[in-house]
Amino acid sequence: MKSNLISVITLILSLLFSSCSNKSTYDILIKGGTIIDGSGSEEFISDIGIKDGKIIDIGRLRNARSVQTIEARGLIVSPGFIDIHVHIEPIMEFPELESHLRQGVTTVLGGPDGSAPWPFGKYLDSLESYFDLGINVAYLTGHNNIRRKVMGNSDRKPAEEELNLMKGMVEQSMREGAFGISTGLKYLPGAFSETSEIVELSKVAAGMGGFYTSHLREEGLGLIESVREAIIIARDADIPVVLTHHKVIGKPMWGKSTITTGLVDSARSRGLDIMMDQYPYSASCTGIGILFPSWAIEGNSDDFKRRLADPVIRDSILKGIEFNILNDRGGGDARRIQFGTVSWDTTLEGKTLYDYAIREGSKTDPLSCARLVLQIHLNGGASCIYHVMTDEDVERIMKHPFTMIASDGGERVPHPRSLGTYPRVLGQYVREKQILTLREAIRKMTSMPAKRMGLNDRGLIKEGYAADITIFDRDRIIDKSTYEQPRESPEGIEYVIVNGSISLVEGEPTQIGSGTVLRGPAFKH
Repeated sequence: MKSNLISVITLILSLLFSSCSNKSTYDILIKGGTIIDGSGSEEFISDIGIKDGKIIDIGRLRNARSVQTIEARGLIVSPGFIDIHVHIEPIMEFPELESHLRQGVTTVLGGPDGSAPWPFGKYLDSLESYFDLGINVAYLTGHNNIRRKVMGNSDRKPAEEELNLMKGMVEQSMREGAFGISTGLKYLPGAFSETSEIVELSKVAAGMGGFYTSHLREEGLGLIESVREAIIIARDADIPVVLTHHKVIGKPMWGKSTITTGLVDSARSRGLDIMMDQYPYSASCTGIGILFPSWAIEGNSDDFKRRLADPVIRDSILKGIEFNILNDRGGGDARRIQFGTVSWDTTLEGKTLYDYAIREGSKTDPLSCARLVLQIHLNGGASCIYHVMTDEDVERIMKHPFTMIASDGGERVPHPRSLGTYPRVLGQYVREKQILTLREAIRKMTSMPAKRMGLNDRGLIKEGYAADITIFDRDRIIDKSTYEQPRESPEGIEYVIVNGSISLVEGEPTQIGSGTVLRGPAFKH
């Protein structure tokens, strides 16, 4: 009898030990970190147990066993950053997305500014099947691509049949995994579309759970009207809207973020779901074609050459470029236009339009520089950095409670934001300038974009959530990339975990392939 009782007790203890052992054995154990969970709540010190790609325990895990252990005492443990505006067009060449991983980003949303892949679903299937992704990727569908497929580069309203075809393409994209629709109303052919066209297409995305992001029609002199247009689209299409990479361009408009943020507040008070995203720099980056009036580059290259052959039209084009140099991206000074990538003359990279004028023996007044811009376009174009914003506007937009942090960067974007956005906010705008608290900044980088995208298992340090985690030193984190040296990696990012795999240690990538393709709300397997 006694021996039987001992056997039963032994069996019970064995089962209990086995149960405890299974529960407290993790793939990764993060010990003693200071957790800022992304919700905006106060920080706290705790351990985190990760298993099968998920956060399964948060608490004092004293006797836990793990395959890998991260000693995080003195470090901040936050959700992985979610970048809601990224140019990942060359992802098949750079599937590791290393520039974002090095910043602590674990999820990116591609397809911004109206530019996205087509056919949409086949592209996502290819990424999923054939590429080892360094981080998670998601996409919006792009209005510019869709319009170009249906209407080319023409400046006109779509016929009813064309509009229906575009609506069908938006619906198809949503069913294949898009999170919403983006526009680039400053670029072609989006610049030729009327508000009513965008409303009709956005209604399709809204009806399938999507949201709308807009590169506004104007970010300089027409900024106020462009924000109002986005608000009208939110109202008439009944769709959540993000004013993407929100900024104030050009001297005549500096300080007008007081108006644009006020418009956002007013719209939200009326029940409209309007948000913004922003990168923490006072210089933008895009092609030199942004200095041209949109009508000048309608159609194809032959159409453009025919216009240039007409002296009157050529003069009008030059006057349009001159106006933009004075009032928009040029900032009234050729020194404010800095070359990023110049494939036909790499010696210009990092130099300014003023430097180029001096080299060419040209005058540096706006009209003379307009002629040089035309020459650059004909030579093959260039990407440029435009130093035409103010720190005051940047900080005012950043502090707004409905502004998210986003890089607008990419592997080929020659702007320091591509490697510096998130460490810059945490190092300069949190620690040094105290524009944001650390809790606010992390919320703007994690749970806010996750909620906007409808990601119900990312953006928080929470049991049951995907183990996308960034661990950094709050006293050391800082960006190192500059306008002259945009490829310098940041400091202070100690670990990045993507879907439960340690993908970066002490600032250096350790493996690729932990990321996955995320699909939007209307996708059905």
